Amino acid sequence: MLDDAALLPLLSINLLGIAGIIVWHLQGRNRPKARLIIQIVFFAAMTAVLGFGGVLPYRVGETYDNNVPAFLAASARVLWWIHLAWSLIGVVRIIVLDRRPTEARLLQDLMVAVVYIGIALSILAFVFDAPIGTLVATSGVVAVIFGLALQNTLGDVFSGIALTLGRPFVIGDWIQLADGTEGRVVENNWRSTQLLTGAHNVVVLPNSVLAKVGLTNLSRPDETHLISMSVRIASGHEPRFVEGVMRTVLEACGSIDRQVPAIVALKLIDAAALELELQFRVADPSHRIPARNEVIDGIHRHCRENGLLLAIPSQSYLCALPVASEGEKVMSPVAARSAGTV
Repeated sequence: MLDDAALLPLLSINLLGIAGIIVWHLQGRNRPKARLIIQIVFFAAMTAVLGFGGVLPYRVGETYDNNVPAFLAASARVLWWIHLAWSLIGVVRIIVLDRRPTEARLLQDLMVAVVYIGIALSILAFVFDAPIGTLVATSGVVAVIFGLALQNTLGDVFSGIALTLGRPFVIGDWIQLADGTEGRVVENNWRSTQLLTGAHNVVVLPNSVLAKVGLTNLSRPDETHLISMSVRIASGHEPRFVEGVMRTVLEACGSIDRQVPAIVALKLIDAAALELELQFRVADPSHRIPARNEVIDGIHRHCRENGLLLAIPSQSYLCALPVASEGEKVMSPVAARSAGTV
């Protein structure tokens, strides 16, 4: 049982704990490093006073009577454990925000939850001498019941944790799913991931679904995006001349990223057309449509200025059919193509 000699250190610990809480709140959320320094200073001061007063917060003491020293001892230990939790959480937040600033929220919440659960169990065990073993066993049964009732939600939660640790994408990346859905990641929380599409719509994807589908990260290794376009030019000019005209088209386009040289590849040639493939990069996927429009406009303008004619698609060719003799059936061009005779 505590005597009156312990009243002064216990009172000092309580005052330090309350003062630390007030100063901690006055710092605001926008100053995490200042908060951490304050937490560590007050926690160290409380630990020193506990040591000088002979009160061990991690060891169950005597059974206290309902008097002032007993109440101060219990509150001092509770405040000490609370400040320990806040100091650990402050360190976790600083580490997570420095190393993974874009996807820190989910990982930070997970670590904070673990710290709070551990501190709560420690307070019950070391301050109030509660039977932790029985409590943990009972909570395990309750957890099984809730787990069966919340299978889908828990699946989303653990999938979100796996996505955060695996880091296939971060907030701000432009991703494309296997079904063609694409957009920029704007939020990643416990249950879902949100994409902002090119149509300026927000697509909400459950984490369990996102973890099962294949995705392409268009922002890695950088934001630049490759665009390929096929052009068919009538085969009345030399391929080298046509290639030079297409290079002039690409060099005149302001929407193309100049860090990677554009490519003009000669693909095919036949009696009717020369087929080329233009490959160029844009700064990010959102610039694809403006860049493609500018390139198409340049192709049309430069072909007209240089006397080049665009060739019709190869599937549009028609072949002259021989005159059918009496009793024979003449097939139309479409039917002939379907039958494989043209």
